[in-house]
Amino acid sequence: MDEKEALRVGAAVRRRRRTLGLTLAAVAGRSGLSVPFLSQIENERARPSARSLDRVAEALETTTARLRAAADSARAVDVVRAGEGDGVRRVVRGRHQLSALEFTGELDLRREFQHRNDEVMYVAQGAVEVEAEGQAYRLEQGDTLFLSGGVRHRWRATVPGTRLLVVAVAEHIDATYDPRR
Repeated sequence: MDEKEALRVGAAVRRRRRTLGLTLAAVAGRSGLSVPFLSQIENERARPSARSLDRVAEALETTTARLRAAADSARAVDVVRAGEGDGVRRVVRGRHQLSALEFTGELDLRREFQHRNDEVMYVAQGAVEVEAEGQAYRLEQGDTLFLSGGVRHRWRATVPGTRLLVVAVAEHIDATYDPRR
């Protein structure tokens, strides 16, 4: 692990700990590492050894590979210029917690989707017809539709030149809701 990656893993550790609703003390108890050391890792003031990171990952019920993957997306700035892509354009590139695609044109994907995580559809231009859970929704420019994870749906553009933005929690992320927050 290089120094840059080691420093970024702190944000991934903090996000995972908070997702599980654990305190630093609980992670310390599970990992055998001290609370101050874990705090330094999360605040990117300490670089964990491979063995320490293994212990942290185990305490957080994940793997070092997943923590490193999450660390890769911890801090990113990426501009995607208009015109990149034809018909379907990735608005967020790489492996991040957020997935975003822009669909342009007269698209009829003729297939049903069911994602494990939440998504939002936003009509930037034109109109779209969405069928979700057996009900039809007509969306026009400026309209949004929220679909919670697990909802079966299909959609098609109904106006030439339609631009639809679909933003979702990425499939490799286990999105959970914590009612205590």
